[in-house]
Amino acid sequence: MKAFILAAGFGSRLRPITNCVPKPLMPVLNIPAICYTLAIIKKAGIDTVICNVHHHAEHIRRFFSQNGNFGLDLHISVEPSILGTGGGLKRCENLLDKETFLLINSDIIADFNLNSFIESHKSSGCTGSLMLYETPEAKKIGDVGISEGKILDFRNMRSSGLRSDYIYAGAAVLDPSIFRYLSEGFSSIVDTGFTGLIDNEGLGYFRHAGFWQDIGTPQSFWQANIVNRENIQKLGKWTNRQIGLAPHMLSPHAVIADDTTVHTSVIGRDCCIEKGASIRHSVVLPGTVIEKGTVMDRMIAFPGGRLSVD
Repeated sequence: MKAFILAAGFGSRLRPITNCVPKPLMPVLNIPAICYTLAIIKKAGIDTVICNVHHHAEHIRRFFSQNGNFGLDLHISVEPSILGTGGGLKRCENLLDKETFLLINSDIIADFNLNSFIESHKSSGCTGSLMLYETPEAKKIGDVGISEGKILDFRNMRSSGLRSDYIYAGAAVLDPSIFRYLSEGFSSIVDTGFTGLIDNEGLGYFRHAGFWQDIGTPQSFWQANIVNRENIQKLGKWTNRQIGLAPHMLSPHAVIADDTTVHTSVIGRDCCIEKGASIRHSVVLPGTVIEKGTVMDRMIAFPGGRLSVD
């Protein structure tokens, strides 16, 4: 089985942080978010990966190259013009049109059991299956309409009246038949591929009952690093085993003055925390200088700016 990683987006909701760093490389406990996706893939025994890139494409290409592609048979699909989740996948049809494949986002951290997911799909009789996650925020994020073991709607956009407490968790197992419904230009896979499967061949689902966190907004990025740090640190054994990197709060390559206070915070590589600074419940991204006497609480600091998290 092959995997397709979606990594081309602008990370618009995370601006201005993502003006200089692509969202897949945003560090969660000091390792890039995409590393959690790579570890999940490798743990499932998948070693052939296609990854689409656009926003700061060279950053992502360089990251893979510097790490020997993490031992993967890797193909990078560079999109000169961004194609969206549907068009980006369609562009790589010739690499994925022979067998069932995994589609997965690069901006989620989760303890997915992909092997169980894949087996569930094989026995479902559907040509596509989506990983779903239950959350009280479903209506706000975008809930999935389900009935009798099938997905029939998203955000009630088909006026089915079906609502639930489940969201699409950013992973899908798909048969090549999905390419019949994808568009070559910019498009959303929900509006094209998933809708096509609902109307013609059936779209199933698999419930994920473990840990899940996205990093799509400053609030959720902060939550991943601070509120859910213990859940993510538990993933460290297998991320280290699969890709040689493990989540950690304080980078050994940061300079922190002796008379500073750093409490429940993440300090990144090449950061400098000067004398008298107080850093609490905050994320300090790589290369950031925190000046003498600065007081921070519930903030994200990055080179050139800071964001408060309420």
